[in-house]
Amino acid sequence: MPPAIFSGKWPLNPATKLLSALSFLVFLVLDFLDTILCLVYRFIDEFFEGQSSMCYCRNREEKRGSGMEDDEDEGEDEDEDEGELSETLFGRKNVFREMGFLGFSGKLENSKKRESGEMGSRWSDCGCESCLSWMTNGDHKLHCCIREPSNETLKETNEKPAENVIFLHGFLSSSSLWTETVFPNQSESVKCKYRLFAIDLLGFGRSPKPRDCFYTLKNHLEMIEKSVISQLQLDSFHLVAHSMGCIIAMALAAKHPKSVKSITLVAPPVFPSKFGGLRVLEKLAERRLWPPLLFGSAVMSWYEHIGRSVCLLLCRNHRAWEKILKLISRRTSLHFMTMDLTRHTHHSAWHSMHNVICGGTKLMESCFKILTKARVRICVIQGDQDQVVPMECSDNVKTMAPNAEVNIIRGANHSTIILGREREFTRYLEHIWASLADS
Repeated sequence: MPPAIFSGKWPLNPATKLLSALSFLVFLVLDFLDTILCLVYRFIDEFFEGQSSMCYCRNREEKRGSGMEDDEDEGEDEDEDEGELSETLFGRKNVFREMGFLGFSGKLENSKKRESGEMGSRWSDCGCESCLSWMTNGDHKLHCCIREPSNETLKETNEKPAENVIFLHGFLSSSSLWTETVFPNQSESVKCKYRLFAIDLLGFGRSPKPRDCFYTLKNHLEMIEKSVISQLQLDSFHLVAHSMGCIIAMALAAKHPKSVKSITLVAPPVFPSKFGGLRVLEKLAERRLWPPLLFGSAVMSWYEHIGRSVCLLLCRNHRAWEKILKLISRRTSLHFMTMDLTRHTHHSAWHSMHNVICGGTKLMESCFKILTKARVRICVIQGDQDQVVPMECSDNVKTMAPNAEVNIIRGANHSTIILGREREFTRYLEHIWASLADS
């Protein structure tokens, strides 16, 4: 009898093969659907806005050779922006586009000329007062929630000026991640010593969501510097970040190594620079049917136009969905994470996913090298049940920064590493800050 039967592998082979075949068929259908939707959105956009919206159905070389970059006045700026774009935007494979299906290929127009934030949101984006508040009030700075001790408290305790802590959320999240977890759980002895800044990253929450932006790592850093560090004159600070925010936090810390006192990375999606963006995309959003969370990530990360359709259904109509969920749950308010899922545009989420999470990988090794040399304290915390960011990412941090402190929490996943253990998590942060209070 073959050894494979005794090993327990043989009985799984039929199921594995069936799942692989089913995955192939499903993603083949999605390839076809995304190609059709590219054509559909092209005509709908032209009908509503006069010109079709940009997409990445052409590869970079086709785009350059198509005569679509004829604007000499803006050529230099666009070259600079394009240099920040991730290879994953152009390198995603689609069977039907590669076959030249229907003789059709997408258009990547001059976004500087057409995708201007002054034009307002796309027809497929939400136009409610909340989503467009950054345009109506003319404030093109990031939304920031600040918790600081009162002057009376400082006088009573005779403390020196409070230290600063900047919090950066992850993908499809907002500053609520911190204001609803860490802020309410500060210990009394710490409240008078620290100023907390929870930021809505560019394109998320209540922050600006401009159409003339590619949401590159550089764009995110410049907005944080403009809206918080320079605006509030922060000359030293701690950094705390979750998921995608970890990549932004690392780049920010490497840019200001003399100002950063510590950096705490929660579930950081960090990979070696040799991986390249496409391999990172395959790691974080592998095209598989199971588990469902991975399938959803794959659909939203690999298919630009299907992703836009999902945002059209959910994000554009978020107020209606919120009312429906309140009726079903019989609650007057929804969990902040549910609210945050729809507070973005497809343009901001799509580009942040590719240009920050995938494209930022190439910079991480150099960032860790700078911070290690500057002796910045690096702390990592991740759950051993995380299905979003592989456990190997914590090992990657340890390899790039041998002095980094890595803490693995048993039974915690990508969200419950914070949620459900808010007090414990906050005490962990306070311990880190206190250990560096006199430095």
